[in-house]
This record gives sequence, structure tokens and C-alpha cells, in this order.
Amino acid sequence: MQNVESAPHEDAPTTTEVGPLTAPTPPAPNPAADRIPGDRALSAQPSTWVAWAGIAAFLIFLLGILISVVIDSFGTAWFAKWLPEEFTAGWYSEAWSRFELGHVILVTLVVAISVVALSILIGVPASYTLARRQFPFKKAVTALFLLPVIIPPITFGIPLATVMYNFGLGRTVLAVILVNLVPSVPFVIITMTPFIEQINPAIENAARMSGARMRHVFVRILGPILVPGILAAAILVLVRTVGMFELTYLVSGPGTDTLVVSIFRAMTSAGGSEPRPLVSAMAFLYTAMMLITLIIALRFVNPTQLVARVSAGDDD
Repeated sequence: MQNVESAPHEDAPTTTEVGPLTAPTPPAPNPAADRIPGDRALSAQPSTWVAWAGIAAFLIFLLGILISVVIDSFGTAWFAKWLPEEFTAGWYSEAWSRFELGHVILVTLVVAISVVALSILIGVPASYTLARRQFPFKKAVTALFLLPVIIPPITFGIPLATVMYNFGLGRTVLAVILVNLVPSVPFVIITMTPFIEQINPAIENAARMSGARMRHVFVRILGPILVPGILAAAILVLVRTVGMFELTYLVSGPGTDTLVVSIFRAMTSAGGSEPRPLVSAMAFLYTAMMLITLIIALRFVNPTQLVARVSAGDDD
């Protein structure tokens, strides 16, 4: 029988003879094939360096402003040098006594805690209704809740303040609380509604089939699941309320000003005649108050816990 030798295929690996046996030659390494998809050298992406440069510039300017305020609040008058010649804590004691900061901080805390509590009590049930119920004009109602959040506060703050003064509530703590509820309740609703929508309704249905009332379902079953979302919404409302200037300024007065409004009044009193280090001391107290609030809040709320709870509820 005649032996016919066939030509080797082009794609077949070449072989080298080693004695009577042949061994395949390993293919040449291909760096392009071994590269992970999406992994590119930084040198090939100038936009990456531009982004990092922008972030670095922002942090430098931010830290520079904070450091200058801190130095100004502890230093004596200085103009021609980089640092003041002397440092003193007298500006803090003077600001504390002149502007009654003890009472101002107490009012700020009362307003912030009241707004957070009322916003949660009103916003969470409303969020549940929007997430679980279908009713006419639901999209229109949802859009109405968006308005106080997306439009500038001054646009609805002036007519709102007029209503407060007409009812005799102007320059009172109650007025400050009520006007801050207007943007805070929609903020809780917008935050909590998607969170509730991702919880499997079968959990509630099973509890109802077992004879549980709606109040027990909401408190004992949904409550523990909603705790991360409620705490996250409460933190955001707290920070927003403490920093809210426009609405508070329109209805507050002597004895009912929050800290941010007191700083503004100190800057503009008598044409800005207050010493600059005095205002810087108040600004540093305000910044420290906000940082302490965030640190305490993040001690009890882990941002990743919110996503984990949502995923767990969705899997159930």
C-alpha cells in the first residue's frame, strides 16, 4: 500500500525531533492576549492624570481654607506674614459670651433633632405607601415631593415665611422647625422609597397570612430591615438641617437663630465691624460641630451596610 505524506496544516504547532519522539513547540507569548480587558497604561490616558490633578487641586484648596480659618481663629491680627506672631484662645471665649453660643448651639440641636424625628415619622409611612400602593396620580404626587428638593429654598421660603408671620409664628423655634420640615420630609421619602421597593413583599404577605396586623408587620418585621435606610436618611437630614441657612434665616430671630445664621449675623452686623478672628472662631465651632456629628453618625451606620441589607432583602 502506497504511503502518501500530507502537507502539515498551517495552524498546527511545529514539532522538533527529540530522538525517536517529537515534542510540540510552545507558542510564542502574546502580551496583548495576556492583558486584562480594560487594563490600560496610565500613560495612554491623559484624562486620568487630568482627573487626579483636579481632585488634588480641590483637596489642596479645601484644606487651605480650613487651615487658614483655624489659624485665624487662634491668632492675633496678622497681615504681612504667613503666620500670626502670637496665638490665643481668647476669640473663642469672646465669641461664646458675645453671641451666646451656648444658647445658639442648644437651639441648633433642638431644631435638628426635632426635624429629623418628625421627618422620619412622616416620611417612612409615606414612602411605604408610595412603594407598595397603586393609586391615581401617583406619579404626580411623587413629582410634587421632588419640588422642595430640586428648587432653590428661597423660592418657596419667602411665601412660607409670610404664612408663618401671618399666623404669629415668626421668630419662634416652632417656625424654624416647620420650615425645615418642608424640604426634609420629601428628602426622606425620596431616599426611603427605592429602599422599600427592593424588599420582597412576600415577607409582609407571609406575616399577614399568619395573622399579624399591619402595625406589627411594620414594627417587628419591616422595622429591623429598614433600620439602615432610616439611619442613612436621618444622617442626611441632620446635616442638611444644621446647614440650612435660607429657610431658617427668614423665620428666625434673636433667641431662635441656629449656628449658621448666627455666623451670618456676626459677619454682617454693623457693616461687618466684628473682628475677623471672632467670626473665624464661630466658623470653626460650626465645622467642628458638623464633623463630630458625622463621626458619631458613621460610628453607628456603615454605608456598606445599607447596600448589604437591600441585597439581603431582595434575595429573600
